[in-house]
Amino acid sequence: MKMNCLIVDDEPVARKGVAEYVNEIDFLNLAGQCENAVKASAYLNQQAIDLVFLDIQMPKLSGIEFLKMLKNPPLVIFTTAYSEYAVEGYSLDVVDYLMKPITFERFLKAAQKALEIHLLKRAASQSGDAQADYFFVKCDSKFEKVFFQEVCYVEAMQNYSIIHTQSRKLITYITMTSLENQLPAKQFLKVHKSYIVSVPHIKAIEGNEILIGEARIPISRNLKDEVINHILGNKLFKR
Repeated sequence: MKMNCLIVDDEPVARKGVAEYVNEIDFLNLAGQCENAVKASAYLNQQAIDLVFLDIQMPKLSGIEFLKMLKNPPLVIFTTAYSEYAVEGYSLDVVDYLMKPITFERFLKAAQKALEIHLLKRAASQSGDAQADYFFVKCDSKFEKVFFQEVCYVEAMQNYSIIHTQSRKLITYITMTSLENQLPAKQFLKVHKSYIVSVPHIKAIEGNEILIGEARIPISRNLKDEVINHILGNKLFKR
C-alpha cells in the first residue's frame, strides 16, 4: 500500500529535493506538487491525499494558516528553515517537523511515523467494531494492546503522549488531539490542555485538581465548569 503525497513549497529546489526523497521510499507515491497554499487547497479538493509535505514560510498564505483552514486535513509533515514555529506546528497535530536542509535519514524517519499513523487510522476505520474494548498504540518498536478500562489518564508531553494505566506507562508519538478524537467521549474527558482523564477512575475532585490514584490532575480554569458538570452530572447527592 502506498500513501499519496503532496509537496507544497514555494522554492523549486526544495520541492525537487523532497520529491527525490519521496521517490526513494517504496510506500510513498508522489501525487503532485504545488508552489503555494492556494493551489494546494484546490488540489486537495480534487485528489485524495494521505500526506502533505508542507513548507511554512510561503507568500500569500503560510503553511500554518493553510493547515488551520482545512476541516479534515490529511497527515502533515512540516518542512521549514525556521525552528521558531515548531511548538505551534505540533499543537496543530502534525506528524513531524523537519528542518531544512533535510537529511534522507531524518526524512525517512518522519515518513515511517506517518505510515504507522496512517495504518492505525485505516485499521480503526475498517474494523467497524464500535463495541471494541481495546486499542493499539505504537511504543518504540512494538504495538501495545491497551484496554480502555485500564487507562487512568493521558498526559501530553510536546509531540508525544504518556498513557497512564493501572499498571504501566506507555510513551507514544501520538498527539493529545489525536487521542482525544479517538478515545470514547463517554468515558474520557479533556480537563486541561495537557491532560485527558478516565471519568470512571476519578477518586475525588479537590479545588482545581482531579485525584486519580496518587496522581493530582490540574483542571483548566476555562474548562472547570464544563468538567465539573460532566463529572458530577446527576450523580451529586444533595441535602
